Amino acid sequence: MCRRIAIAPLSLSGPGRTPVGPTKHVNGLCIRPHYMPGVVCNILRLAVRGAKGRQWNFSSLSFKPNPYLEIFQLNIMTFGEVGYLMKQIPCDAVALTRDQKPNSRSINLRDEAEIARFGKTQRFRRNFGLLSIVGLTCTLMITWEGFLTVFQSGLTNGGPAGLIYGFLFTWIGSGLQALVMAELASMIPLAGGQYNWVALLAPKSCSKFLSYLTGWITVISWQAALASSAFLGGTMIQGLLVLNYDGYSMERWHGTLLFYAIILLSLFINTYLARLLPKIEGMVLIIHVVGFVCILIPLVYLAPHGTATDVFATFTNGGGWNTDGLAFFVGLSTSMFSFIGADAATHMAEEIEDASTVIPRSMLASIALNGSLGFAIVTATLFSLGDEEKALISPTGFPFIEVFVNATGSKAGANAMTSIIITAMIFAAVGYLATASRMLWAFAREQGLPGSSLLAKVQSRTLLPLYSIGMTAIISLTLALINIGSTKAFNALTSLVIAAFYSSFSIAAAVLLYRKTTSKEPELVYGPFYLGRAGIPIIILSLAYSVIGIFFSFWPPSPTVDAVSMNWSVAVFGGVLLGSLVFWALHGRNVYTGPRWEMSPDESLQGESYKP
Repeated sequence: MCRRIAIAPLSLSGPGRTPVGPTKHVNGLCIRPHYMPGVVCNILRLAVRGAKGRQWNFSSLSFKPNPYLEIFQLNIMTFGEVGYLMKQIPCDAVALTRDQKPNSRSINLRDEAEIARFGKTQRFRRNFGLLSIVGLTCTLMITWEGFLTVFQSGLTNGGPAGLIYGFLFTWIGSGLQALVMAELASMIPLAGGQYNWVALLAPKSCSKFLSYLTGWITVISWQAALASSAFLGGTMIQGLLVLNYDGYSMERWHGTLLFYAIILLSLFINTYLARLLPKIEGMVLIIHVVGFVCILIPLVYLAPHGTATDVFATFTNGGGWNTDGLAFFVGLSTSMFSFIGADAATHMAEEIEDASTVIPRSMLASIALNGSLGFAIVTATLFSLGDEEKALISPTGFPFIEVFVNATGSKAGANAMTSIIITAMIFAAVGYLATASRMLWAFAREQGLPGSSLLAKVQSRTLLPLYSIGMTAIISLTLALINIGSTKAFNALTSLVIAAFYSSFSIAAAVLLYRKTTSKEPELVYGPFYLGRAGIPIIILSLAYSVIGIFFSFWPPSPTVDAVSMNWSVAVFGGVLLGSLVFWALHGRNVYTGPRWEMSPDESLQGESYKP
């Protein structure tokens, strides 16, 4: 029999644990029973894994009269020994069994046991189920709406055919990324996602630094994504004002004020209406789907249509690149931006019931649903495009508004259709604020950011990370001031979203590939979602796609550039990374140790890092 035994302390809050029985010795390991106040379930089974991978019951422990549950914990007093042992243990051997059907209480208990494997305590309410988290992810990605708001770049570099094939290429690539992240999130269902995955899977020699770098990149990506969402929502409102009022002048400070309004609304929903956020996201998912139908029908039945050749065989090289192929890759950023945010559920992991199962399902469902709706809108819009040049120079700043006017033949119809897009963008900002703040909070609890001790606090009454939510809003409100000085400068900030998202994914995927190719299979503890033998080729293909996305996200729209037309995202991305490295050298390397151990069999172990 193998000497590995899996345990999971289930009391995640409240008073300390008290031994309630004699110490027992099993296979050379010293264990003793404890009882845990506040935990209610039927049976906890500790399983011992055999040498050939077999699993059988080691001990069935019935809980004592409510509210006490008797449970075995390791009698090891130093963190180093605990960390070493946990590295050796296939912790998925822990399983909860029940006499009745699963309910919310028993699922939450299992969720608490899963994060306890990594030394984390339950800090939030688990309010999100599958439908609500799919709603949050889909309405945060807003693929079909997002494509319409930014397809000007792809229309210039690539044209209609470039947009069609580029969308399909990006859909497949994003699906591969989602499969990899789904496996990782199922293995390690912790808020913060990528930096946790890297810390727990990377080689010890570099896990600390790689985890730190990944955390900073992920924080940057979500903060920039929130700013870009609010910016697009505000400027679309300005586009409608230009359409309806001939005397209106599109001033940048007007857009900044509208930006502020969207952020403040998102802040209100994420604080005062936080308990209702899962229901709100479920309703917004309905709007997301119904709104798609309301946009598609006028484009299909009312708009004048081009030919199949116009859509599927017409490439445009408006940027003046050497080849149409190069122009195609430069224009891919349009479709890539439309699929940003598929990892949103991972950053809400500790607020999702049955997270290790629900998160993979929500990722794949979001990619499938949004990709299907997006491709339909891409095709319908390009068939209804009409005069391409006229659409590109629309005074509204958004070619799709010109397409809507042509389709309906009236400003009122275009107003109604555009209002659906604006509504989607506003609620996307709500989701971005929720996700970005949880990412900020998660990385702060590991001491990875300046002011971490404050940002990591959770308000006891609301069980919300109010400081992180507030700081996320303040960052966006501050970034909006850049738009007053220069829209191009602000666009440089938001255009780094693709590079930052894809970079954080690439580090995590590369680490998983390393572990899969260098470790024996039993050494990796997989969750309910497992790619099996297909995992390695999927990771390799997803990394190849991500490298292409990162590389071309920094390219300008044309080879002839000046200070105005230059894509400054590479400078912004490099500057932020440089700042993070300076913080690392001066302070971070002394305090950041990766995911910190918040709970342990012995109170003296609290606050120390878990080293896989």
